[in-house]
Amino acid sequence: MKIALVTGATQGLGLALVEGLARRMDADDTVYLTGRDAARVASSVESIPGGGAQVRGEVFDVAEDDAADRIAETLRERHGGVDIVFGNAVMRVGPDDDPRSIVDTYTEVNNFGTTRLLRAFAPLVRDNGRLLVVASSLGTLHHLAPVLHRRFDGLRSLAEVDDQVAAWRAAIKDGSARGGAWPGFVNIPSKIGQVAAVRALAHQRRDRDLARGVLLAAVCPGMINTPTSALWWDVSSAPSPAEAAAAPLDLALGPLSPKHYGELVRHGEVVPWAP
Repeated sequence: MKIALVTGATQGLGLALVEGLARRMDADDTVYLTGRDAARVASSVESIPGGGAQVRGEVFDVAEDDAADRIAETLRERHGGVDIVFGNAVMRVGPDDDPRSIVDTYTEVNNFGTTRLLRAFAPLVRDNGRLLVVASSLGTLHHLAPVLHRRFDGLRSLAEVDDQVAAWRAAIKDGSARGGAWPGFVNIPSKIGQVAAVRALAHQRRDRDLARGVLLAAVCPGMINTPTSALWWDVSSAPSPAEAAAAPLDLALGPLSPKHYGELVRHGEVVPWAP
């Protein structure tokens, strides 16, 4: 029996990942559909077509300090471990949002939520398991001014990543980021922080994870046709969430390729971290 969990799974890509896992896993497997709102979690579970794995809803707000530890312990008690984790929870930002007013909540979900998830679930992943963080091709040093590369390159612990994200957040709030080299689009440093977190944890776990057949990676689904993306770009010809979920699902359910370990992967190929 295999156990999977997806965060941020009540809509969009997260819901498509749950549907895809349920369809491609066996009847005695369980997929946990999680989100922060109990009513939306329940409604989303009801929307999943029958057949395949059992889909089970759980309330999980990654922005809460101890929520990841609580749900990890719940899965440990129920199942002894987990086989697939997709960290997909994200707070979306629109063109009219003032970064100073949203950056606290934004980083608590997107960045500190990611590191909390990694800390809680990395010890729980069973042999041949997958621990995947949904990120973006924006999450590389190519999109950051060279003077800032040292902030995220070569970090060796999740604590170091959290410190750099906190420093960037402080620069947003006190206004110094606007006069410096930081990009104005907050999604770029945030995604870089997510990929840096995966890389830092991979540095610590690479040898033992690969010996056990475990994949830890960030995954880029590419542009997706969603209402939020449409605020920024013309996504009329972009894949639907279900179509965009195909490549991440292949990574989660397919054979392990060691070249993917600790990297950002898009459609099966590694996206280079540095220029």
